[in-house]
Amino acid sequence: MKWRQLPLGPLQTNAYILHNEQGQCIVFDPGSEGKRLITYLRKHHLHPLAILLTHAHFDHIGAVDEVRNAFSIPVYVHEAEQDWLADATLNGSNYFGQGSITAKAADCIITEESTLKIGDFTFEVLETPGHSPGSVSYYCKEAGVVFSGDVLFQMSVGRTDLRGGSFHELVLSIEEKLFTLPDDTVVMCGHGPETTIGFEKQHNPFLNA
Repeated sequence: MKWRQLPLGPLQTNAYILHNEQGQCIVFDPGSEGKRLITYLRKHHLHPLAILLTHAHFDHIGAVDEVRNAFSIPVYVHEAEQDWLADATLNGSNYFGQGSITAKAADCIITEESTLKIGDFTFEVLETPGHSPGSVSYYCKEAGVVFSGDVLFQMSVGRTDLRGGSFHELVLSIEEKLFTLPDDTVVMCGHGPETTIGFEKQHNPFLNA
């Protein structure tokens, strides 16, 4: 499997596309610039099967409806944030000068940690709250990657001063969930460059004090 990173929107939120050799793919966090993302998928003959949201902050959901409608695919989100999609106060867009950014209700609600199979793709769904109460990370063992949203960044961690955030919870999520993955697992961060679990164990100043 291969992946592609597309930073989108004013906050350069990373959307990710994980695809197999047949061109089937999963789209993670289509945060903005829906037309650009759709054009990219069609240009590269990629066929989305689903949209997986790591969480429902406005900069991760802005293009959800455009992409969902273009390909008639389901959207997945954790139950703790299912109401955030339609509420600009909950998802934060009202507070950051972005206008009201909303999306229709998700098609599939994640209620617990589980194995999620979509077509030929298999993910371990990890509940990783702290940045937000419904943050989840999707680990694909076959590809050796984890899509962590805004939980863990290269040499940093997600902010915890937004609704439902908790630094204590965030650190526990990283240490008890993400840091149990193999060291060579590539971390697909919600902003900025990719990193690895092993690198962050050794060098992340927020986790190695």
